[in-house]
Amino acid sequence: MSKKLPQRVKDNVEKCTEAALAAVEVYNKPGKRFRTAQYLVLIVIAWTALFHAIFYKTGKRPWYRRRSSGSGNAIRYEKIDGDPKHWDLSKCINEYYGSNNPAERKNLEFLIGLRNKIEHRHLPELDASLYGECQAALQNLEDLLVQEFGQKYALLDQLAVSLQFSRSTPSEKRKAAQTLATTSAKKVSDYIEKFRGNLPSAVLSSMKYSFSVFLVPKVANRENAADVAVEFFRVDEKSEEELKRLERLNVLIKEKHIPIANLNLYKAGKVVPKVNEAIPHRFTMNTHTDAWKYFKVRPIYGSKKPEQTVSKYCVYDSPHKDYLYTQAWIDKLKVTFSDPIKYEQITGRKPT
Repeated sequence: MSKKLPQRVKDNVEKCTEAALAAVEVYNKPGKRFRTAQYLVLIVIAWTALFHAIFYKTGKRPWYRRRSSGSGNAIRYEKIDGDPKHWDLSKCINEYYGSNNPAERKNLEFLIGLRNKIEHRHLPELDASLYGECQAALQNLEDLLVQEFGQKYALLDQLAVSLQFSRSTPSEKRKAAQTLATTSAKKVSDYIEKFRGNLPSAVLSSMKYSFSVFLVPKVANRENAADVAVEFFRVDEKSEEELKRLERLNVLIKEKHIPIANLNLYKAGKVVPKVNEAIPHRFTMNTHTDAWKYFKVRPIYGSKKPEQTVSKYCVYDSPHKDYLYTQAWIDKLKVTFSDPIKYEQITGRKPT
């Protein structure tokens, strides 16, 4: 920026970048430990400093006001050891976004809640399932940093892709996930699934909420030997033909998102009575079949790709060649089939 930043703004921008780089450093160090916990502490500091810098730049004091006991109009602020008590990240989010709820906000709200849940727990098994939200938080921070203070504050030149990719199979991931069912991770995993389950599909699939990528081996020839080995590009800058090619690749290599463990998953026979208890109309197995067909949450019987489900509501249990349904699906059915108009629309029958 051509205009010199006030010292207070500059200090917070510097604190933001240093904390963000430290967060990346602790996350990328190899070793079996709960890297996410350490990352969260530092990325929260980075985001808080960034918001403080933005507020100071616009002339707003990010300080907690003190309840006034007098009749005067003077604004008084809370103090800690003589210094103003600054807003925490939750307060900053509310002040910055107001009534807007973009994916970036939901990402931060998720991480704040997660930090509070894992503060006193050691759960390295959860690291792999939280990468997307952690990466999105870092990229969103850089986007806002550049937007507010200019390209010279971008973190890109100081970061590199971590050399820690694993080719572990889905079955091994499931085994690790199943160990969480009998540990102190239950409350944390419940929080994660509930938060994700309550998000609108547009937010859940947004790269601003959770950054997800597929690594496709890139074959280099001698002519292009100096090219970078890992390349990221913007989807909106690609031709229609290139997008179709990427979509085909996506279908070929995509691994369906499976909830952290086969916890709170139900067979159809268990779903039906749970819905029946909660709605004023009769709900049968036939009604349930009508529902999953209508909402297209899973393939029809005999499909060659049975695993292609809407994983928020249904997952394919490969060993038993059966489908399991989530609590989010049950909740959706309760709301949907309580409405007689929707009941008839989905089933073609009047409710009884």
